[in-house]
Amino acid sequence: MAGNELHYSLPRGKVEKATKVLIVVAPYYKDVADEMIAGAKAEIEAWGAVHDLVEVPGALEIPSAISIAGRMADYDAYVALGCVIRGETTHYDTVCNDSSRGLTLLGLQGFCIGNGILTVENRDQALVRARVADQNKGGGAAAAALHLLALSRKWGAPKSGVGFRPAADEFGLAGGEPSA
Repeated sequence: MAGNELHYSLPRGKVEKATKVLIVVAPYYKDVADEMIAGAKAEIEAWGAVHDLVEVPGALEIPSAISIAGRMADYDAYVALGCVIRGETTHYDTVCNDSSRGLTLLGLQGFCIGNGILTVENRDQALVRARVADQNKGGGAAAAALHLLALSRKWGAPKSGVGFRPAADEFGLAGGEPSA
């Protein structure tokens, strides 16, 4: 998105019950990562949630860290932060595609993830997108994760009277025998 384009953002929500968010960051470009972390933390706190932060070596490790946390820890939502700047080799394409694919697959499994991994051509583009005073993509990723969590909580309530019942229940049978 060009810096001068207008775009719509969903209104900020608020969590109604205790919410823990894990921020997973690959700080390869530390100044860019620090800006994104600041934006993510501010957004999470504005929603009334709490956060933890872990660092991983690179963008490719972010989906793995989120998957591990999902299995072994107690977080409600996840924010993926990092930056990949195009270089001279095709490694850029691999890192961009595979980190994004990994996060998408986790999302399709029900993880509430905001993807804040920047994929840019140069450092100037990265800084404009990362800075809280500019595009604040860290804050945007945190908001995305929390909006997904809100949907998950809305739709995750137990549903009564929906689904299949065993035939025994439908016909008044207890243990396969007709009831009196």
